[in-house]
Amino acid sequence: MAGGIFDLANETAVIIGGTGGLGGAMADALASCGAQVVVIGRSADRGAQRVAAIEAAGGRALFQSADALSKESLITARETIEAACGPVTVLVNAAGGNRPEATLPPGADFCKLPLDAWRDVFDLNLVGGVLLPCQVFGETMVANGKGSIINIASMSGMIPLSRVVAYSAAKAAVINLTQFLAREWATTGVRVNAISPGFFPAEQNRALLYNSDGSLSARGSQIIGHTPMGRFGEAKELGGATCWLAAQAASSFVTGQNIVVDGGFSAVTI
Repeated sequence: MAGGIFDLANETAVIIGGTGGLGGAMADALASCGAQVVVIGRSADRGAQRVAAIEAAGGRALFQSADALSKESLITARETIEAACGPVTVLVNAAGGNRPEATLPPGADFCKLPLDAWRDVFDLNLVGGVLLPCQVFGETMVANGKGSIINIASMSGMIPLSRVVAYSAAKAAVINLTQFLAREWATTGVRVNAISPGFFPAEQNRALLYNSDGSLSARGSQIIGHTPMGRFGEAKELGGATCWLAAQAASSFVTGQNIVVDGGFSAVTI
């Protein structure tokens, strides 16, 4: 998309977790608006596939290997990216996930939830998912006086869902940290916002939403019944919110916000 309010032709966008389904769709969207996209992840094969798909669609992309839980690894990645593409101006923190050991099935005792599993989920979603990337890439954004950081939270961070107790708590912390950084950096030219997806089938939750035969699970049916649009989201439907928050011309006065993309799930009570 050349020109216009969503033009990202002069932007370098880093997507941490861009090798995954949701992060990859966001990378596609940013590239379609003209951004130079850098996909960060640990799988070189999946990163190469995402880059090839973006380039096949006419976009610009490259892959950079990094471990989001290592500040040193992220600093090395930042330096490599800056040397190749110039300053990073857009950061999408899409890395995260859950762990079965940190999930409470029906009838399970919360008091017996393993502490190491709880810490693992917080490391994935808060420390590596937001804190360290914001420290590393946010540092140069603040120094340069320009940047848009988009953290991927979750609707479950707003309304705690049954079973996924650690994940919900970690995503609530993501929203809180997003608001904190937005306030801290509000006068520096760096905006910090979050996107909270509703239910989007992905690798980490597909087994919870579908049975092995492809039919909806009991939990999947319950979710659909609570969603006014009557369906799950598609990864590409996160692209509009991502590009809007990334584009300075489109969202220059937007910071500290949590944009919900959930088909109306959070609007339903009974």
